[in-house]
Amino acid sequence: MSQPVQTRYPGAYAIWVVGLLVYLLAVFHRSSLAVAGLAASDRFDIKASQLATFTMLQLLVYAGMQIPVGLMVDRFGPRRVLLTGAIVLTLAQAGFAFADTYALALVARLFVGVGDAMTFVCVLRLVNTWFAPRRIPLMTQLTGVIGQLGAILAAVPMTAALSHLGWTKSYLLAASLGIFLSIALFVVVRDHPEARTTNGPALSLEQIRHSLGASWAQPGTRLGFWIHFSTQFSATTLGLLWGYPFFVRGEHVSKGFAGLLLTLMVVAVMAAGPVLGWAIGRHPWHRSTIVLSIVGSIVVMWTIVLAWPGTAPGWLLILLVLVTGVGGPASMIGFDVGRTSNPIERMSSATGIINQGGFVASLILVIAIGLILDWRTPGGGTAYTPEAFRWAMSFQYVLWALGIIQIWRYRVRTRAKVMAENPEAYGRTRL
Repeated sequence: MSQPVQTRYPGAYAIWVVGLLVYLLAVFHRSSLAVAGLAASDRFDIKASQLATFTMLQLLVYAGMQIPVGLMVDRFGPRRVLLTGAIVLTLAQAGFAFADTYALALVARLFVGVGDAMTFVCVLRLVNTWFAPRRIPLMTQLTGVIGQLGAILAAVPMTAALSHLGWTKSYLLAASLGIFLSIALFVVVRDHPEARTTNGPALSLEQIRHSLGASWAQPGTRLGFWIHFSTQFSATTLGLLWGYPFFVRGEHVSKGFAGLLLTLMVVAVMAAGPVLGWAIGRHPWHRSTIVLSIVGSIVVMWTIVLAWPGTAPGWLLILLVLVTGVGGPASMIGFDVGRTSNPIERMSSATGIINQGGFVASLILVIAIGLILDWRTPGGGTAYTPEAFRWAMSFQYVLWALGIIQIWRYRVRTRAKVMAENPEAYGRTRL
């Protein structure tokens, strides 16, 4: 029962669609603060570093729960864990709607992170169970990019809702969507064609250490981690919190154009995902090369924008978000590297390890931007200047340098391992 299904099963796409919608909702809730950053500053009377704490806490919880969630999925099956996550998300977003103090809002965002953390790993496990191996790379990319529609829904309708309905009604309306999806999940989703729910073996602390140790010992898992780390954080940080303030205060564009830029970034994510899924499915040996090329392109675009005298023109900001957005689906390549480096019984644990990478990097960047903005803003407050944003956004170069070094390092180790274990297959599977 632990082996992936080799042929199409009639219910596979229905199960995937429901799981995908739950993930889309999680992305929506995760991103819903991005366009409300300035409103949150006014509602809770907070500074940049305190505003960053919302996203910092959410990302910290998300990243910290990836390994426990992976172990829970291996133990209890994706259906039960995904249902729990959907319920937690719904309650947390409702709590955020009524929060009238900074402390209560922080607690609500903490549980948004908890529910969010319980979605993506579950959906990937369903993909790996219900689809043939040759289709998994494409279905994984489609899961990631279609899920990003949640960010579009957060960027445009949430902006309108906040303007016309106010804080509480907007977030309550968003929370209500989780009720309907939880019911659909309960009715439709199955862990396996032969069982509605599945159970893995009970894990002792020693078995957990062994499972995680075996996953981490694979250089392919570490390569996947650093791929995820290096590609995702720039787009995630823009989409979750700092993109809207950066464009409005740092580049002096209108609020409408800022929302359009965030929407275009998500469009780039969705357009690039299927292309990358097709490319790595046909040419798996180019996976890390593709990643390094994408990271290099993102670095070049940010360098041009940050070095531009005065505020950057609109066309350049459009290019920035389009190129940066490709980093989102590029991070999914890390999961494919992990998939081909680990057996199915450790798949969710390895996925959880890899999924930490981008969110750890995003967490570091979100905190750093908030601290640097407070440091470089004259007199404190939220009157951020373009110069302050240039200082803050330049912190990305630290993370890119670390990620590129580590990708190259573990790419060499992974190739060496494949060569040692199966020299004849090396030409077909090198990374």
